[in-house]
Amino acid sequence: MDDTTKTTTGLLDGKALLITGASRGIGAAAARLFAREGARVLLTARTEEQLASVTADIRAEGGTAEYALCDLDDADAVRAAADRAAELFGRLDGAFNNGAAGQPPGPVDTTGDDVLDLVYRVNLRGPWRAMSAEVAAIRATAGTGAIVNTSSVGSLMANPELPAYGAMKRALNSLTESAARTFGPEGIRVNAIAPGTTLTELLRDWEAASPGVIEHLNARTPLGRAADPSEVAEAAAWMLSDRASYVTGTVLRVDGGMLA
Repeated sequence: MDDTTKTTTGLLDGKALLITGASRGIGAAAARLFAREGARVLLTARTEEQLASVTADIRAEGGTAEYALCDLDDADAVRAAADRAAELFGRLDGAFNNGAAGQPPGPVDTTGDDVLDLVYRVNLRGPWRAMSAEVAAIRATAGTGAIVNTSSVGSLMANPELPAYGAMKRALNSLTESAARTFGPEGIRVNAIAPGTTLTELLRDWEAASPGVIEHLNARTPLGRAADPSEVAEAAAWMLSDRASYVTGTVLRVDGGMLA
């Protein structure tokens, strides 16, 4: 699916948004979509060359985008990213916490502590820190807003081939729900999306390590195919928009019916 040909509606007009993991995959697709829908976006990730390329693409289309390096395993960098967004745009209305680390496929008993520790630090502690920093920036500027975390359909069922990844994403679902309860009274919504099989670099790495996995996953999916990252980004855009004003504490499956 070509995400440059979609009709835009001004869904995010006037919003200032932070995106983690924005250099590729779902994050890059979201950055492009959010900008086309009227948002000013700060893209963050660890890879400057890719960030610069996506930012240049957005600007070439007439969008407003900046980028900053940010490692989700670095508490100071996470706080600085939220502060930078508020400084650049004069406010922060929301954030899409999409950055994540994958794991080599394998069962629990062959997944080392080093893998478990990395996936914990990036996929759970990273969003934990990011939400705290983002809420502080939203409170200090826009006052109210929305945060969306990227979970996974693999967090909603047994995930024997990616047990560390699935476990941390399931924990992220709980964190999302807890944050929604905490920040809802002050008008800050917190939700998550749970993508199914999506054509990202993480999926291609899994396919390279376990040939045939995409075909197997597609066979379990009623729509019979993997998602383009832009299709997942659409769900995040809606949840960040005012059209989702009464939605919080939700983990939305974007999985082609895999868990139907």
